[in-house]
Amino acid sequence: MEEDLSNKIGVFGAETNETQSVSVTEGDSVTLNTDVTEIHENEDILWTFGTETSLIARIKKKKQSSPIYPDTDERFRDRLKLDDQTGSLTITNITTEHAGVYQLQISGARSSKKTLSVSVYTQLSVPVISSNSSQCSSSSSSSQQNCSLVCSVVNVGHVTLSWYKGNSLLSSISVSDLSISLSLPLEVEYQDKNSYSCVLNNPISNQTQHLDITQLCHTCSGNTEKLTEKASVTYCC
Repeated sequence: MEEDLSNKIGVFGAETNETQSVSVTEGDSVTLNTDVTEIHENEDILWTFGTETSLIARIKKKKQSSPIYPDTDERFRDRLKLDDQTGSLTITNITTEHAGVYQLQISGARSSKKTLSVSVYTQLSVPVISSNSSQCSSSSSSSQQNCSLVCSVVNVGHVTLSWYKGNSLLSSISVSDLSISLSLPLEVEYQDKNSYSCVLNNPISNQTQHLDITQLCHTCSGNTEKLTEKASVTYCC
């Protein structure tokens, strides 16, 4: 379930007159493809961004040997690379500020338009599993046969946090807001030999933390004889 997407370059294409959804991880590079193999003589390639369609890159084959990057939007300064053969646009070290709608317009020998909606997801941290028990108890009730755990993450957005038992989903919680802290509880038996994991994921990547019950679930010291006599188990933090 784990996947490292850092420093990858994605290449995407779209059909004319259709909006394509493109997803990328913050810090990566993404290439928005024109779907042409070569720009013809006298053709004009325009890339715009946002609802106000701000011009961010342009290349005109006739009498122009290199692309032009207007400084109309400082968010793109030193981040754009326009392929002078195909007109495809690469955005390097992308951030959430660069999420939005990009439009391509080709005019001249050919005339076509393309719209791409780019979503940028933040880098995922590895979730943290901790014990949620606060005290020891000599009670032999069934509630004391379990170890209370919690899986948590901070400053996340557009993610799902889930508990798995083996490959089976036990529980999950999702958020669409940014900079949210999430926590998801779990109770397991102290002597449970099953494999548990906590997974944080968004549409394009995930991070997994595996549970080590022996490290997080401990019997209370000093109660060993009582536990043996009563055949019951108690827990502490």
